[in-house]
Amino acid sequence: MTSADLLTDGFGRIHEIVEEVLDGLTTTELTSRLDGEANSIAWLVWHLTRVQDDHIADVAGTDQAWTSSGWAERFALPLEVSDIGYGHGPDQVAAVTADAELLRAYNDAVYDNTLQFVQHVTDADLDRVVDERWDPPVTLGVRLVSVIADDLQHAGQAAYVRGILERRR
Repeated sequence: MTSADLLTDGFGRIHEIVEEVLDGLTTTELTSRLDGEANSIAWLVWHLTRVQDDHIADVAGTDQAWTSSGWAERFALPLEVSDIGYGHGPDQVAAVTADAELLRAYNDAVYDNTLQFVQHVTDADLDRVVDERWDPPVTLGVRLVSVIADDLQHAGQAAYVRGILERRR
């Protein structure tokens, strides 16, 4: 297995979880919150996709799908176009509304962009410094593992919320 194969598998697992979580849910279910402080499935999927889009575009030296392919306009969220969800409070979480089709399509587009990049990553590429704002500076390998870890956590949270919503039906 190569580094590219490993990264492809990791991002593929995130994509599969998102597909399973979104399957058959209504917009009401997607935006439902377990309490006033909790994240909705819509917010969790939007956020994990925005993080992947933002971070992969940065390390790949490409434009984000969010801004270059019209996703920001399609979602029409009352947030700054550069917002990826870090630090959102309850009101900002509630502002993220979308149906499963829109969330899935954006996630698919970002996943496709991610695969285009990671399928060509070599072992040598992983040591490239991509962010010098940290001590020690962040390498490509560390950034990609960070995105996978963050996205898997949020995908798992979305799956957990879905399970609770299904029990309440």
